[in-house]
Amino acid sequence: MSKFNAIRPYYDAEVNEAILSAINHPMMKALMNFAYENVDDSVWKEQLKRTHSIRDFQINFAYKAVKKVLEKSSDGLSTSGFEKLEPNTAYLFISNHRDIILDTSLLNVCLHEHGLVMTASAIGDNLVKKDFLKTLSKLNRNFLVQRGLPPRELLESSKLMSEYIGQLLLRENRSVWIAQREGRTKDGNDATHSGVLKMLAMASGESSMLDYFKKLKIVPVSISYEYDPTDALKMPQLMAEANAEKYIKDKNEDFITLLSGIIGQKKRIHIHVGEILSNEIDEIAHEFDNTNKQVQALAQVLDDSILQSYKLWPTNYIAYDLLFKSEQFKAFYTENEKSLFERRLEMRIDESNPQMVEGFLAMYANPVVNKMKYENAG
Repeated sequence: MSKFNAIRPYYDAEVNEAILSAINHPMMKALMNFAYENVDDSVWKEQLKRTHSIRDFQINFAYKAVKKVLEKSSDGLSTSGFEKLEPNTAYLFISNHRDIILDTSLLNVCLHEHGLVMTASAIGDNLVKKDFLKTLSKLNRNFLVQRGLPPRELLESSKLMSEYIGQLLLRENRSVWIAQREGRTKDGNDATHSGVLKMLAMASGESSMLDYFKKLKIVPVSISYEYDPTDALKMPQLMAEANAEKYIKDKNEDFITLLSGIIGQKKRIHIHVGEILSNEIDEIAHEFDNTNKQVQALAQVLDDSILQSYKLWPTNYIAYDLLFKSEQFKAFYTENEKSLFERRLEMRIDESNPQMVEGFLAMYANPVVNKMKYENAG
């Protein structure tokens, strides 16, 4: 199995040594003091030293830390659809992507609480440049997506990742989480990139791509946050793109975004898991014999499911009405909710820049626009 060494998480046999190498890191202390308030450091250190598997680490430490994040920075997490999933069964969860760490951490909290298999999750290697973050991600069963490679190496890396995902799902009975696109959605338009599906198909071997996809048990996931804690941080990139300028990330930008996502206020959060895509794949096979068309059709099926199940919050309706200067959705929010949202807008961005105001509002309004398209089409 050594060919996956560059991207895989730790094996259980490596967990304890990795923990011992990171136990005195200041960020470990900060993390543990956050998760275990008013508990002496010696207590969590002792427990960490006795941890010898990823599952132990996830349940005793990561799970508690995420629950604490929810308690401190949200008004609660609600779910739908999990009751349709079977225990001891591996699924390939393909979800919209809003927050670097939380999307997958929250999904795993829900899977654990429903007695289901937790995921191995894809994470860009650009996000774990610091040794401590890399150790932490490997302890959390993340596998690395290699970014920024030249074309030939990118192809090799995609093949390796495709094989690894197949190995996890079909041989190790381990669920996998992957985002529907590379990078987070900045403008509120969730769309599946066909490149993600093409990468997954690379490991199909002799079997047809669609038969292989059926074996993977693809489940679409919609995650929606009432407030996006990183909304203002997404603005510089959105502005650059609006002006057709090349956007260059600041060297600490990913890290600041990662931290803001965790500690920033999210208010309510909802996660919906859809049905396994099985009949839909049969229909695609029946309708198209061209691989590219099949990939596009499957991307469309994922988008339909993710957008239709996306939970809209008052913030989405308020942003829509502000953006289009309408009162179409005023029954869906209170005056108080509206003034809180306007206050957020005022505090977070430069209101004298109309382009910026529009970008910020569109980020929240686009899910409403997208949902209306479906309702009108239906």
